[in-house]
Amino acid sequence: MEISVYQALLESGAAQQAARMTAMDAATTNASDMIERLTLYMNRVRQASITKEIIEVVSGAAVVD
Repeated sequence: MEISVYQALLESGAAQQAARMTAMDAATTNASDMIERLTLYMNRVRQASITKEIIEVVSGAAVVD
């Protein structure tokens, strides 16, 4: 009987560790996806800003001519 209880406790601990590993893997994957999306968004915002500045410079040069 004692061995059965001890085995159940060991299996419970192992299951808990497996659940933690699975949760941490999912969290890591989600964080990587979020970083990718945010990087892409920031690059688009930066590119839009650069494009706007170029248009302003070109427009200013056209007015001078």
